[in-house]
Amino acid sequence: MNLLVLAAEEPQNPLVPPIPELVIGLIAFVIVFGFLAKKLLPNINKVLDERREAIEGGIEKAEAAQTEAQSVLEQYKAQLAEARHEAARLRQEALEQGTALKEELRAEGQRQREEIIAAGHTQIEADRKAASHALRQDVGKLATDLAGKLVGESLEDPALQSRTIDRFLSELEEKAASNGAAR
Repeated sequence: MNLLVLAAEEPQNPLVPPIPELVIGLIAFVIVFGFLAKKLLPNINKVLDERREAIEGGIEKAEAAQTEAQSVLEQYKAQLAEARHEAARLRQEALEQGTALKEELRAEGQRQREEIIAAGHTQIEADRKAASHALRQDVGKLATDLAGKLVGESLEDPALQSRTIDRFLSELEEKAASNGAAR
């Protein structure tokens, strides 16, 4: 009691708490601090570690995704360049094939034209020969009839007719050749 009486007699400083309250407050602080250090602090540290790992993992994942995206972009660019190269090659190949096909068709048209011209010449030559043969027969017949009228006797002998016709046509051809050479 002496202490209490003494304490009661001294004027109290409001900044300095009384010793028994200070001791009780200190014990209570140590108990609360010990409880927080044993129970709450590990849980807080655990949550903080999980968050840090999640953030670091997220950053690593983001970096990995960015690296993968960059790789995919490079592959895309390479494929695009390859596709452009392939398109240019196909375009050039189609142009070459078109040119070759055009030349082939032109050559085929030229060949068909030559065949048609040759067939026309052959047909003309055959028609000319047929006309010449028919003309020879007609001229020979007319010449024989005319000679028979001039001579006054019939030239019905085929051998005689043939010789007369041949001689007459030979003379005509010689005159035509000499007239053609004179021009």
